[in-house]
This record gives sequence, structure tokens and C-alpha cells, in this order.
Amino acid sequence: MQAKRVWAMYWSATDTTKRVVTAVAQQAAQALAVPLKEYDFTLPQARQGAPDFTADDLVVFGTPTYAGRVPNVLLKYLATVEGHGAAAVPVVTFGNRAFDDSLIELRDILSDNGFVPFAAAAFVGEHSFSTTLAAGRPDADDLDKAAQFGREIAARAAEITADTQPITVPGRGRDERTYYQPRDRAGNSIDIRKVKPKTSEACDDCGLCAKLCPMGSINPENVREFTGICIKCGACVKKCPKGAKYYDDPGYLYHKSELEEGYRRRAAVSLFL
Repeated sequence: MQAKRVWAMYWSATDTTKRVVTAVAQQAAQALAVPLKEYDFTLPQARQGAPDFTADDLVVFGTPTYAGRVPNVLLKYLATVEGHGAAAVPVVTFGNRAFDDSLIELRDILSDNGFVPFAAAAFVGEHSFSTTLAAGRPDADDLDKAAQFGREIAARAAEITADTQPITVPGRGRDERTYYQPRDRAGNSIDIRKVKPKTSEACDDCGLCAKLCPMGSINPENVREFTGICIKCGACVKKCPKGAKYYDDPGYLYHKSELEEGYRRRAAVSLFL
């Protein structure tokens, strides 16, 4: 293919996936001397449509890893995004534990939708639950790797055809994939699916959390009220200028602590070309 545009397309509640995907896409566009386009589908209104991709596009497509998979709340939308032969680079971020089956799942989604996924990557981002687990990542070293990866995919783009086979990445087959299940030390499951953040007296009702919620679940008229599900993405907690959003659920806090204690090592970036 002869790419005429490079796209950075991503879902990124706390901007970690955005930073990685845009770093890769910017370098690819620069190396190919073509325009860079961006499509952020984090907020609900952006998931009402998608770009009209063609076989002249190279799309760097990113999502975070939730419980070892592509966030299940995105699956319905992702099924509507059609590639029409566009070259694609699936990219996932993960919070220092593991990316499990998220990358292979995103690769399969893109392939099923008419994209040609010819390269892939898994980068580390600060965990949505924590400010210490993979704190500050992607950092300068990660973004250097992202930039180099962008240049490498640009160099390969001319080789890509409609018959190019999907890039091989680690992960289980479609029928074998499960979601990561947090457990306590006795092996009992910890279910945090219905847990929602609380709001402290520091809140000044600015309404930013309602505007930032990727699920549109915070009532803008009363930001202490949830009108939908909470996916624990961290947007309202980490981006509140007053630090007013917090979790106090014991299971959530136990799981957060276990992750912080158990995954202190610096997890590696994985690149597939």
C-alpha cells in the first residue's frame, strides 16, 4: 500500500493510551510525509460514528486492557468500525500486570472488520486504580520506543497488501479467552463490578467529572449521583482538580493494594513486526 493518511484512533479515559497511540502515529506520518488524523472515541458522543477508512489509510488503533481483555463496553461500538482494507496497527496499554488476551482480541476485531493488522504493540500505562502502579508511564523511554515503532511501521507500510496475514501476537484462541478475576489470599473472588466512587466535601460542583465520564454515567446536575455503570476507568478520580472522587469499597481497595504490592517491577513494552 501507499499510505496517504495516518490515523491515531483510540479510547483513553486517563490519556495513557492516547499518549502512546499518538506518539506512534505521529512518527509514522512524519516518516511517510502524509497527513496525521486523530479520532478519539472515549466519550459516548464520539461512539456514534467513525472515520470512513480506505485502503490508503494506515490506522494506529488503541485501547486499554481491562481484566486482560479489550474493555467489553467497547465491543458493540468496535464491531461497527469498518476498515475497507486499511492497514492497521493494534496497540493496547496495560497497568503493569499483563496484557493477557487484549492484544490478540483487538487484532481479531480489526481483522474481522476489514482492516489488515500487520504490526502490533503492548505498552505500559499508569494503572487506572493507582498513582503508584506504573506511575508516570508511558514515560520518556516508553515514548522513545513508541516513536521508533512508528518509524518501523512506516518503513513496512509499502509491503502491505490485502493478502497480508494478520500479525502473530501472544494470546489464547477466541473460545478460550476469559477475564482476569481478582481474588483474595484465600482464593475467593473479589467482585468490584458494581462499585462506584464516592464524592468528598472537597467537590465544588464544577461538573468536570460528568463531562469526562466515558460512559456518561455521572449526573451533570448532581455529580454525586450515578445514572449508569462505572467501569473503574479512573477518569473522574485522576482528573478531578479538587481530588474529590475516591473509592472506599473494601474489595476494591484490597485488589488495588494487591496489585501495587505484587507488580512493582517495571513491566516491559512488547512490539510485534
